[in-house]
Formats: sequence, C-alpha cells, structure tokens
Amino acid sequence: QVQLVESGGGSVQAGGSLRLSCTASGNVYSVQCMSWFRQAPGDQREGVARINRDGSGEYYSYFVEGRFTLSQDSAKKTLYLEMTNLKPEDTAIYYCAASRLYCGSWSPGAWHYWGQGTQVTVSS
Repeated sequence: QVQLVESGGGSVQAGGSLRLSCTASGNVYSVQCMSWFRQAPGDQREGVARINRDGSGEYYSYFVEGRFTLSQDSAKKTLYLEMTNLKPEDTAIYYCAASRLYCGSWSPGAWHYWGQGTQVTVSS
C-alpha cells in the first residue's frame, strides 16, 4: 500500500502563486507515475499534470500548461506542483494520485492510490 498526503493549498488572489506538495509513504517503489487531479464544485475530477518516477512522461493539461510545473524530490519521496499566474477557474480541491503503471492515461482505473485533497481558492 501507498499513502499520499497533500499540503500547500490555500487562498490567493488572481495572478498569485502556490506550491502544492504530495509526500508518499509505504511501498513507494511500486509507484511508476504520480499526478495531480483537481475537482471544482459540480464538476468532474480532471487530470492536471503527471510525471513518471524516473522523470519521463511529463505532461500538462492544456488549461495549466505554461503556468504549472511539476518537480520531484526522490529523497523526500515528494512530488511538487508549482502553480503560477493562478486564475479564479483554478479554484478546486487538488488531489495527488499514484499509479503502478507508467504514465499514459487519465482514466480513473489507472490510478491506484489517492490523497485526501487540498483546497485551492483563487479570488478575482
């Protein structure tokens, strides 16, 4: 089993920045791909960005490309999401997810472990 704990959410004004962290524990060596999803009230959960543990397969959804950046600290078993130029439409609960498969799909069935989520609120 793998446990994921997110942190770093909060409230900012439009144009501001936040950095989210996701720390993994447990059988982390079974994980191949890690990602961030988000879910706004009334909307479906959507994939934001993902990356393989070896650094390959980095991918950003179009609505965050150029504004959000992934990074990893292997020693700390932590995935980061640096979010800049935040917009009100970025307001959502952000979830960290991990898969035993290499990155390639946003399908819910491809993700084996989920964090509890962290709230990001962007005001105009």
